[in-house]
Amino acid sequence: MADLTLRDSANILIVPLLEVRNLTKVFPLGESIFGGGARGEVRAVDDVSFDIHSGETLGLVGESGSGKSTLGRLVLRLIAPTSGSIRFDGRDLRAAAHGEMRRLRRDMQIIFQDPFGSLDPRMSVEDIIAEPLIIHGETGAPMSRSLRQGGVQGRVAELLSAVGLDPSALPRFPHEFSGGQRQRIGIARALALRPRFIVADEPVSALDVSVGAQIVNLLAQLQREFGLTYLFISHSMPVVRYLATRIAVMYRGKLVEVGTTEQVTAAPRHSYTRSLLEATPEVAV
Repeated sequence: MADLTLRDSANILIVPLLEVRNLTKVFPLGESIFGGGARGEVRAVDDVSFDIHSGETLGLVGESGSGKSTLGRLVLRLIAPTSGSIRFDGRDLRAAAHGEMRRLRRDMQIIFQDPFGSLDPRMSVEDIIAEPLIIHGETGAPMSRSLRQGGVQGRVAELLSAVGLDPSALPRFPHEFSGGQRQRIGIARALALRPRFIVADEPVSALDVSVGAQIVNLLAQLQREFGLTYLFISHSMPVVRYLATRIAVMYRGKLVEVGTTEQVTAAPRHSYTRSLLEATPEVAV
């Protein structure tokens, strides 16, 4: 395996925020109709290793079914890996007990692909964004359902403004918003606990091109403003090229190429990377 470590100009080791080594996820297939147990297995993520450093964006690109979203959920420990290691800020996530993992989740959040399905239609915008604050006891009265205790309402209004929506929208419900506006609400929810690391799982694939470009620009702005680190998952090489510091190309569960954005797009080494670059037109952002 290639050496993934980085050093600064004084040859001092730069410690990654996220370290993934030999990560594998195997899903067993269903039982055969003729009996005899499971019919086999699918290696959705196969011996994957990479680092993400604080403040950067690693763009994870590949076609549907390549294992991108599974990898994103693995690094957040939303699903359990079959083997391999995940370290966040030096902590072993696979060995983390429930209490430690709960604390770590404040620093690790996700933006989902589907802005229509990821928001509870029965909850107001205020409730949706405030929910992480309440769950993690940032209300001044842990687990209280009153959003007016401990300044939570003010925090929610600030978050909504940060993603470009007017705080007057707080009492409204998801069905009253467009797809792009719903994704902004989802981003505000992800920012609620002031995370350091965000997995953005195909956050613009359900939106039209112009709205998606606005969301990508918003993510870039928020990264500068809040010092965020992203794992940005997409099937679109042009979008990844615009936002990412480095690009990792995933094919059939494996990372087939990792490098700086300039290296991967200007001189791709793998034939699959070249096919992605040839297949996707430029997108204005």
